[in-house]
Amino acid sequence: MSTEVTPGIWSPRFVWVTAGAVAMILLAATQALAVTTVMPVVSADLDGEALYAAAFSATVATSVIGMVVAGAWCDRSNPLGPLTASVVLFAAGLVAAGVAPTMEVLVAGRLLQGLGTGGQTVALYVVVARVFPGHLHGRVFAAFSAAWVVPSLVGPVLAGAVAEFLHWRWVFLGVAVLTVVAFVLVWARLRGADLGTAHPDRTPLGARLLFAVLVAAGALALSLAGGADGWMPVVVLAAVVVIAVTVRPLLPRGTLRAARGLPSVVLMRGVIAGALFGAEVYVPKLLIDEYGFSPVWAGLGLTVAAIMWALGAWVQGRWGDRLGNARVTLIGTALLTTAIAVALLTSLWHLHPALLVAGWSLAGAGMGLMYPRLTVLTLAYSTPQNQGFNSSALSISDAVGSAVVIATMGLVFLAFAATGAGFVAVFALGTAAALFTLVPGLRLGHAQEQRAG
Repeated sequence: MSTEVTPGIWSPRFVWVTAGAVAMILLAATQALAVTTVMPVVSADLDGEALYAAAFSATVATSVIGMVVAGAWCDRSNPLGPLTASVVLFAAGLVAAGVAPTMEVLVAGRLLQGLGTGGQTVALYVVVARVFPGHLHGRVFAAFSAAWVVPSLVGPVLAGAVAEFLHWRWVFLGVAVLTVVAFVLVWARLRGADLGTAHPDRTPLGARLLFAVLVAAGALALSLAGGADGWMPVVVLAAVVVIAVTVRPLLPRGTLRAARGLPSVVLMRGVIAGALFGAEVYVPKLLIDEYGFSPVWAGLGLTVAAIMWALGAWVQGRWGDRLGNARVTLIGTALLTTAIAVALLTSLWHLHPALLVAGWSLAGAGMGLMYPRLTVLTLAYSTPQNQGFNSSALSISDAVGSAVVIATMGLVFLAFAATGAGFVAVFALGTAAALFTLVPGLRLGHAQEQRAG
């Protein structure tokens, strides 16, 4: 009888990769939560209310390009190369945003940052697939989700305090420096390691890269359509058509029609990302604009939700296989939909802000259940030859879903702001998007993820 103990993700064999990767996720989470918290202050300081939504959608739009390049690069060679390039772009974008004199320059920095964000995510997924054995994947992704705990506790509030007592620019510049430090931990451990695939994918990249650029351009055009005056309907229609046509080759076949298995896994990721992040952009804005909260206190509205996200991820990592994919979908969707519906009712009836904060915590719990589960399923459906493509497809769906919903909500908010119903309109749209999760969510299938996770 064997008494060999399988190394865990924090064992000496994996500890530096785990620590560095988790730190990079933690810093990315800190930056995301921080920017959501301080963007109302930034847009006011730079007179950029019209570009408020674009400052968010720009990053997720260009991340699609980074995902495609990183995914193809990983399928051809060691993932350390694309990870290095992605970190450089991510840090450069943060520096550009941190020193931006105008909102237009800040959005440009966010575009550059998006290239790095997308590539970094995909490269880290492939690092996990090639460094850790399959039965540890679920624990690694649970640790990634749990990496939101510290940012959720201090990130939004700290960002608000930095913006209020120092300057919002340090929210960008500080994360840039720390990300490079975290990357060095991973680079030092994996340098010289053979992480290439035995049968590298040689599919030409040109067409996929063109499609990625067109998807990003469509998403960016959609976010800027509000400034097109009388041409706005034409710009919106053209952008939607471009996105729908060009995103298809970047995703598994059947994704847009919710085919059973991996296509529905990928589609569901985009739907829940769009619903959550689209609505979340307006939670601190509602607290600041309608309730007079300071940036510090508005950040607390995201803190509780992020803590619950980590708790949901822990539950998924421990009991996700026992619950099964259908139950995870039903529970997670119910929590996410309820959270956005509470935000809708709060904005409609001007309820006490404590109800908004408490209700929004349910969104975090739901996403914590569903988000890492979908990543585990994606790797379970993958082979070494398509890990990069499938990981990039999952992240592309995430990015496109977020970019389209955020941009659409930006247009809706501007359209209804004059009537005082801007927040009501965006949260109503978010509630509908959350309910749509059930369409792909009940068609996830199984790919022996119990063994993989």
